[in-house]
Amino acid sequence: MKMTMNSSALHRLLLASRVTAAIFGGYALASGATVFLSAVLPLARAEAVLAATLASFAVYTAAIIWAFAVRSVTRVWWGLMAPAVVLGGVGLLLARGGL
Repeated sequence: MKMTMNSSALHRLLLASRVTAAIFGGYALASGATVFLSAVLPLARAEAVLAATLASFAVYTAAIIWAFAVRSVTRVWWGLMAPAVVLGGVGLLLARGGL
């Protein structure tokens, strides 16, 4: 017996995935951007962190809007998580003097 998902259930599942990506993926992207900007902004450490934190609100808002503008849910997840990992990783390396 093969189980199939009706159109309504599939639509709800895709919407839930998109909402989850917008919330958690957007947060991850905003956090990664904050770490990166904190490391590269040519300001005093406290001012760089404050400016990066303020910018993260715009990044998070843009990520949420973008998550609902893209056609593919897979693209939403990749488009949020890949830059979040890269920005966060490079930011951590720069902050610790690795690069």
